[in-house]
Formats: sequence, structure tokens, C-alpha cells
Amino acid sequence: MPSKQLILVVTAWDPQTLGRWEAIVRFLVAEKSQHSGHKPKGRKAMAGEVAPPQSDTLLPWRQHQSANGLRRQKRDWVIPPINVPENSRGPFPQQLVRIRSDKDKEIHIRYSITGVGADQPPMEVFSIDPVSGRMYVTRPMDREERASYHLRAHAVDMNGNKVENPIDLYIYVIDMNDNRPEFINQVYNGSVDEGSKPGTYVMTVTANDADDSTTANGMVRYRIVTQTPQSPSQNMFTINSETGDIVTVAAGLDREKVQQYIVIVQATDMEGNLNYGLSNTATAIITVTDVNDNPPEFTTSTYSGEVPENRVEVVVANLTVMDRDQPHSPNWNAIYRIISGDPSGHFTIRTDPVTNEGMVTVVKAVDYEMNRAFMLTVMVSNQAPLASGIQMSFQSTAGVTISVTDVNEAPYFPTNHKLIRLEEGVPTGTVLTTFSAVDPDRFMQQAVRYSKLSDPANWLNINATNGQITTAAVLDRESDYIKNNVYEATFLAADNGIPPASGTGTLQIYLIDINDNAPELLPKEAQICEKPNLNVINITAADADIDPNVGPFVFELPSVPSAVRKNWTITRLNGDYAQLSLRVMYLEAGVYDVPIIVTDSGNPPLYNTSVIKVKVCPCDENGDCTTIGAVAAAGLGTGAIIAILICIIILLTMVLLFVVWMKRREKERHTKQLLIDPEDDVRDNILKYDEEGGGEEDQDYDLSQLQQPETMDHVLNKTPGVRRVDERPIGAEPQYPIRPVIPHPGDIGDFINEGLRAADNDPTAPPYDSLLVFDYEGSGSTAGSVSSLNSSSSGDQDYDYLNDWGPRFKKLADMYGGGEED
Repeated sequence: MPSKQLILVVTAWDPQTLGRWEAIVRFLVAEKSQHSGHKPKGRKAMAGEVAPPQSDTLLPWRQHQSANGLRRQKRDWVIPPINVPENSRGPFPQQLVRIRSDKDKEIHIRYSITGVGADQPPMEVFSIDPVSGRMYVTRPMDREERASYHLRAHAVDMNGNKVENPIDLYIYVIDMNDNRPEFINQVYNGSVDEGSKPGTYVMTVTANDADDSTTANGMVRYRIVTQTPQSPSQNMFTINSETGDIVTVAAGLDREKVQQYIVIVQATDMEGNLNYGLSNTATAIITVTDVNDNPPEFTTSTYSGEVPENRVEVVVANLTVMDRDQPHSPNWNAIYRIISGDPSGHFTIRTDPVTNEGMVTVVKAVDYEMNRAFMLTVMVSNQAPLASGIQMSFQSTAGVTISVTDVNEAPYFPTNHKLIRLEEGVPTGTVLTTFSAVDPDRFMQQAVRYSKLSDPANWLNINATNGQITTAAVLDRESDYIKNNVYEATFLAADNGIPPASGTGTLQIYLIDINDNAPELLPKEAQICEKPNLNVINITAADADIDPNVGPFVFELPSVPSAVRKNWTITRLNGDYAQLSLRVMYLEAGVYDVPIIVTDSGNPPLYNTSVIKVKVCPCDENGDCTTIGAVAAAGLGTGAIIAILICIIILLTMVLLFVVWMKRREKERHTKQLLIDPEDDVRDNILKYDEEGGGEEDQDYDLSQLQQPETMDHVLNKTPGVRRVDERPIGAEPQYPIRPVIPHPGDIGDFINEGLRAADNDPTAPPYDSLLVFDYEGSGSTAGSVSSLNSSSSGDQDYDYLNDWGPRFKKLADMYGGGEED
């Protein structure tokens, strides 16, 4: 045997009572010894034979004596596993086994166990009596929590010395059926197509049992308990008892009748034994999915509608259908097609996404005069193809009758734009063409009237009844209204229907050019040197006409006046250009009008005499006119030019002298001295000094005092602190002598003396004798008062001379002089 241990499970099963029993048989394989004295340790065991122990005491350590008398330790026995049933009710601690060493007869031995369940978590599940070696389980076991334990038994003496080698102990928890099967989900959702055949897979349900799956405790079996609804059969589905696969077992699934089934599934352990096994249930919701097994059908066989002619995007009729498949799915969505009756493609059928109706819509205008009615044959189908074995219904086709109503249509011009060709310059009243319109309303008796809509140059007239177009003015190809030789006019044709309708047409007139414009000389002005062979004038011509009524041109000088050909000559370069140059050796500078005859190549040719203004001027060595020469060419001689320059110089000199004189006069005015000593000058002068502010206590200003008072009463009665009031006394002003217009030189002195006397006797002349009021500057100034500096009349000073100074000093003379009033 390959291993030292063989474990077998023997099962007994009664098929009648369904009873089941299990037993575990373990074979311990002993080593064969080559020595004659070798005996197996522990229990005797032969190959294929089980030796039951004599008691529950295990002697894992046995000592044997060899043949020569020496004691020798042999290999230890392998202890068979210890089986402990789970969920035991006790009492606890419950003895499992007793282990001991045969040395316990000689010395005192202490036993202990280590491992998970002893000294490792979970702690103290197992314990051992250190003296007797009895091993206990201390509490109920749970195989689902832990199925096996591996412990080691130790034997030591009282000093802790190892007496025997550690022995491995294996403890297996025997499973009990203490767990119900648990479904992964309480509700399972599945689907199956309607009309599915029996045996069609639907879904799988799964339940797990925490018990040992190798035993009946963990073997789960499935069955269907109920089915709702039980239509069309109470057993529409079956379930595989081992795998949990749900399949159909009967035919007749129809979504239009039953859309959903609710199936209760039961899972039972003990291989489905309802007497001994534990059960649990779950719900399986089976949805019957739609297939396109119902073709769409029209609710009626014929439909009708009406549409006015010349209208598009108009819904003519609504086609209603019925489909029993699932709404708003490809099996329900309708697609409409026109099978016959519309070869020109005037109509299309669009599907309303909400109602699934077909909307017959006009996409190409219909004409009442061409078709008064349409008979359409339409067919309806679904987006999804029909299911296998389902045929289209006869009601999937219908007829649609569409009537066309006549409306008043606008007249139209058959040839629009109409182009005619004629020569320009045709006389007024010439008939050009007949621009007539056609009224498409053949079944209406209507008259068409014509009028102008656009005629930029107002060159045309149109007959209101027949559309005949005549000229109202001469047509000119060279007009600004002509674009690329074409003149465009727009006309209106209107009928007298209800309501009236109108159409427009454009007439294009291509004007053929005739030679009706003479050429014009270019340029109109030029300049040339007064001596020949230095430069020439290139000339050409412009003609409003077009080929062949333009160049080549002929340039020539007229014979009259004779001075033209005498002084000038023309040399032809090509058909469009020529050169004008001097014939004489010298021509005086100036402006000359040179007439030139220009003739075009039309039939008949036209000519024109154009005048070119030529400026003849002196030139420098480069052939360019000099400045003086340019002026001379303007028509002035050398003398006139010199005179103009002299006048300009004189004018500038006068302006300069005037400026110098004004500056000198201003300087003299500022530097002029007084005729008398300034100390003796008694004239009144206003001297402005820098403002230094008021006194120390004059810091608050009364702005109201700055206003000019209207009367003097409030000033005289006002306290100090107002500004100076200086009013001109009111009195009769003296009459000054009238100065003669042209005074005689001898009368100047008399005139001055009379004016002086009048001024001295004028009381209104400044300075006025008036009350002078000054700003109040406060009291108690640190500078002190100046009132002590008042004048006194006492002294040796004689002020009588003030009486001789005139009326202006009369006041001072009265105050300080002896005067008559003394």
C-alpha cells in the first residue's frame, strides 16, 4: 500500500425506508522489520484487516528491548483521526480519548496539547488532563465553522524535560444536516420567446447548502412547486432536479394571452428527501417575449382623401392598422408602401411613431389638368420580418382614393427668359416681339392682362391684352442700363380668377452695335519741349462702340488754320496710336490748342475733331520742363515773371519792417521815464502788493460781507469788519470843451488849460471823497495799535500851501492848514 494510512467510508442504505448509515474504516499499514525481534507498535494490524482497540486508551509511545539487551526507541504509531459529531448536546467537557506513555509507571509524566483549538484561536476548544492524559472537547462543534483540527500531544517529566516525541492528533467534525439550502437570489428573472417548442431552455436557479456536499446533507435537489397562471397548461415548465435548469415542457406560449409566468422553485437537501431533508424556496419570473407572429392589418379596406393641386407636404389621408404584437417594438412598428397607382411618385406614406398610423403625404405637386384623381394600392408590414410559418394577411393591403381639387393657377410665360436680337437705334414705336403668357387653367374661362414690372430705362411698352412689345424710346447699346450688350425687362401677366393669380416673365434684348459714336482723342492735355526731337506726345482714341466700329483709327491735322500743320506733325504708330511732335525747330513757350481729326473704321466711318492742349516749355538736359519754363508755358513772359518776383520781395520786406517797428515801439513804451521825480508825483496810483493775510485773530471770514451793499445806510451803521466801499458821488458832471475837428496849432495850449481847469473843479473825478471802510482785524494784536501815530497840527510845519493845490487837496488844507474856517 502506498501510504501509511487508508481511510474508507462504508455506506449502508435501506431502499424501502430510505434510511442511510455511514461508517469510517481506517487501515493502519505497519512496517515490516528485517530484525527477528521486531513487533509492530500499538495495536496489531495485518494488511486488509482492522484491529479494533481494546479500550479508549492510546499508547502511542512503546519501548522495546533489542536482542542484545540494549533498549532502543522505535518509530511511533500514527494515531488514527478522532471523529467528533457537530452540534453535540454534551454534557461538556466531553471525553474524546485518553493518551498515555508506558513510562508513566516509572516517572511522573505531564501531558499537554498544542495547536488550533487548544492554545491557538479558537482557544480552549480542546483540553487535556495533564496527569491522566484524558482529552476533552469543551463545547459543541460546528463543521461549517471548522471541519477539522490538527493538534500535537506532548509528554514531559516534572522538570519539563521531553519524555516522548510529540504525537499528531487529527480531529474531524462529523457533519450533521443542520443547514437549509440557500438560493443565490430570492427572485430570478428569465425570458422565453412565445411559441417556443418544448425543451427550450429558459433559465437556471442555483441553491447552495453549507453542509458537506459529499454527503446527503449537502446534496440539493430542485422541483417546481407552483406555476401562475396555469394557462394554457398547469405544467408549462419543468426543472432539472440536479442542475436547476428550467425548460419548457409544453407548447402554447402566447404573449398576447399570457405575458408572464411566476414559478415557485423549491430546493431540498438530503438528495431531495422531503421527509428528512431541509427545504427553501425562490421565485422565478418568466417573461414571454414577443415574436412577430401577428401581421399588421388595416382596419378598413378603403380610404379616401382630397388634395388641392400644386400643394406639397400635405397629409391627404391617415391609414389606421391593428397589430397585436408588443407596441413600439420592431414587431409592431408599421412600414407602408405604395404598390400601384402612383407611377410619377407624387405621394409617400410616413409612419406616425406614436399611433403607428400611415400618413399619405404629397411630395410632388399634382396638376388637376393632368390628373383629377388617384387610385392607390398600399401594403403594410413590420420592421421585423414575420416569424417562421406566419403568412401575410389579406387585410395587410388596402385601397386609397385621392381626389385633386382645381385651384386658380398663375399664368406663365412658356419661354422665360425670352431673348431677341436687334440693332440699336431702332425708332420709337417699333414692334419688337409678342411676349404672351399661358393660363394653365384650361377648365376656367379667364382673361390674361399684361403690364410692365421692371423697365429700368423706360424704353418699352407692352399691349395689355396680347402682350405685344414696342419701343417707347430709342434703344442705345452704349447706355448704362446695358450689361454685356443685353437689356432686361420684366413683365407681369395676371388673370381675373378668384383670387387672381399672376406670373412674371423676363425679356432679354441683345442690341447689335451700329457705328453711332465718333471717336474721342486721348489725352486731352500734354506738354512738350520748345525744341523738337527731344520728346513727343503719344495720342490714341476712345470709341464707345465695339468692333468693327472702332479702330484702326486715322489721325490727321486740319488744314485750317494753316499754323497747325506748319508747327505740328503727326506720325502714325499703329491702328490705335500716333505721335504728335513739333515740325518747327523752335516754338515759343506757352499753351497751344492743337486740333486733331480722328476717324474710326465703322461703316460708314465717323470722325471727330478733338482739341488737345499742349504746353510748350523750356526743358533741361533730361527733357523735363523747368520751373520757369512751366510758368512760362502757362502764358506769361519773362518780364511778367520778373515783375511778379519783385512784388513778392517788396511785400515780404514791408511785413518785416512793420514787425520790427512794432517791437521797438513796445520796448520804448516799457522803458519811458516819468517827467518828474517819483517822490514828487502826487498822482493817484494803485499799487498792488503781495497779500499777506489778516491779523492773528482774523482767521474766520464772513463771506456774506463780500457782497456789494445796495445802500449806504447799513454800511454807516455797521460794525467794523466790512470791506471797503468806494462809491462815486452823484453830481453834475462838468462840460468839457468841444474839441474842434481840425484844431489850429496855436489853440492846443488853450485846449489843455481848459481841460485842466474842468478836471480840477470836477467833484466826481477820482479819488472820491467818500467813507472808506476796511476789514476788521480784531483786537489785542501782538503788533500793537497804530492809533498813536495820528498826525498833529502842532509843530513848525506850515500846511497853508495845500490851499494852492486845488479842490482835491481842500480837505487836507482844512484839517492841517490855517484856512478861512479857522
